[in-house]
Order: sequence, then structure tokens, then C-alpha cells
Amino acid sequence: MQLQGAPNTTTLINNKEYLFFSGTSYLGIPLLPSFQELISESISKWGTSYGSSRNANLKLDIYQKGEHYLSTFLNTEDTVTVSSGTLAGHFALRSLREKADCFFYMPKTHPAILTDDATPVFENSVLNSELKNAKNKSICILVDAIATLETSSFSFEFLNTISESNTIYLLLDESHSLGVLGDNGSGISSQISNAKNIEIVIVSSLGKAFGINGGIIAGSKEFIHLIKKDSLFIGSAGMSPSFLEAFVKGEEIYQNQLKKLQENCSYVFEKLKHLSAVKISKNYPVFFFENEEIADYLHKNGILITSFLYPSSTKKINRIVLNANHTKKQLDSLVDCLIQF
Repeated sequence: MQLQGAPNTTTLINNKEYLFFSGTSYLGIPLLPSFQELISESISKWGTSYGSSRNANLKLDIYQKGEHYLSTFLNTEDTVTVSSGTLAGHFALRSLREKADCFFYMPKTHPAILTDDATPVFENSVLNSELKNAKNKSICILVDAIATLETSSFSFEFLNTISESNTIYLLLDESHSLGVLGDNGSGISSQISNAKNIEIVIVSSLGKAFGINGGIIAGSKEFIHLIKKDSLFIGSAGMSPSFLEAFVKGEEIYQNQLKKLQENCSYVFEKLKHLSAVKISKNYPVFFFENEEIADYLHKNGILITSFLYPSSTKKINRIVLNANHTKKQLDSLVDCLIQF
């Protein structure tokens, strides 16, 4: 289906309006007039792009200001921005190659942070014996904060069963949790064990909840220094300075939208939590319907959701997405259809 304009809570297909419960714009930022004003002001100052290496002798101060703001927001020692979340994952993996002896991955890890030589953390729901028996190694564990087909984060208790003689680098992709979960939308990293032998490296897209093109890598000063001296980083232009400034100035807008989103999530959860066919969480704006016919049914009733074959799944994902701008009337239309299905 070809959309005839950027979707918000509704969209047009062949000049017919549909309710839109798809995408990843959880905070409903891209078409929000107040945020578009910030973007317009920032473009007037910084232009539409800045095609220069971040390591050049002449630097824009918004990168330093924006990255300091992000470090404070994420409670990390340092942060660097890049042009996309996928590139953030790629850079992080390149630098972790210099540190880790072996790589393990949690179920349904996104391809952006997955390596060909990584082995599963769990085998038949039991901690991998290689991981359990590892001693005096540098281990990298790859994980999405919110995995595909999940509505809550993983439990990280398994980290406590790995020998403390190992150094563990936890590469955490917060693309679908940043802006939505955690204190003020700062993600789930603060909920993970801060044991001395565990170093968390956060990567994330800014193009989902935060509604701007860009990506971030956050962690220790030493690790971010590795990123900045990577030859590919040196040869790449940064993210749009205009978008970064709008992100910094948009703090109040983001917080207001998060409050609205949380209210919408809670409202729908209370109405659907009794349905066995629905996988839903009170605090997360994405939920799933297991019957593959649901997308066609909703389409006939004027509602669009995400339905497609995902690389790590053997069947269609029917992904229903709430955003902060959905009205109670729109939410009721969705809920009524799902209950009647």
C-alpha cells in the first residue's frame, strides 16, 4: 500500500482516510507543529546538513553541546552522534572487535548489532555452556532492549551467573525503548546490573520515538574515544546539526508527548488485557495480535497496522502501534474492532 502523505494518527490511501496504528513514531513528533517550528528555526541557523568530518579542524559547537546533553540524559560518561542508528551499531561492533574475545547474542537481536560469529546466550532456554564456563575472557553480549515480538525488556539476571573473572561488554540497542521507557524516556540501561566487570555500550536510532534522523553511541569515555578514532568515523559526516539542536531544545515537547503516550498505553491496556490473543504491556506502545488475518480485517474497517515477515520470524508480525497523538475516540475504534474480531 502506498501512502499519500506522512502518517500521523491517520493517513490517506487512494484518497481514503484510514486510522494509522503502524510505524515507530511513538511520541508522534514528526508532524507536531511545535517541533516542526524548532526544526525550522534550527535549519535557519545550521542549514539542512553539514558535510564535513567530525575530526576536521573546524567544528560546529552543537555537536559538543548535544552530545553532552545526551550523556546527561542517558547517565553515561560520554556519547557520540552519527547519521543513523544502523551506523551506530556498525561503529560499536567495529570497536568492540578490538576488545572482545567472543560474541554472544540474545534472541531476536536486530541485524544492526549482530555478527556472523556470535553464538546464542541461551541453548534450549539454558545458559550457553561456553558462557557459563568462561573464565578471564572479554565477552561481548549483543541484545535489543525490546526484542521483536516482545512488549517488555529482557531480564538480565543471567549476567549474575557469569564468572566475575570475565569482562563483559553489553551492547544494548535502545532504538525501540529510548524516549519511551525508563526515567523520562531515558531507556532501560539504568535497570541493568552495574557490576564492576560489566560495561554497557548503548546504541540507538533517534528516528523512532524522537522523530529525527540520527544515531547515538553512549558508554565510557575510553570506548567513545575508540569510536572517534575509527577511520570510517573520521571519513564520515555527522548527523544533521539542525536535528541535533532541535532535539536538545525539544526537551519539554518530548516530556509532554511521553506523558500523553503513557496515558494512551494505559488506556488501551486496561481495555484489552483480558484478550488472550493480544500480547500487550501497560507501559509499551507496541502490542501484537497472533491471528495473521487481523491486518486484513482491520484494513476493511479503516484501520492500518504493520503486518509483514520479519527476518527473525517464521510468520507475519502483526504489530499494532500507539502514538501520543491518538485521541480516545481513535483508540476506542481500534479497541472495539479487536474485541469484535
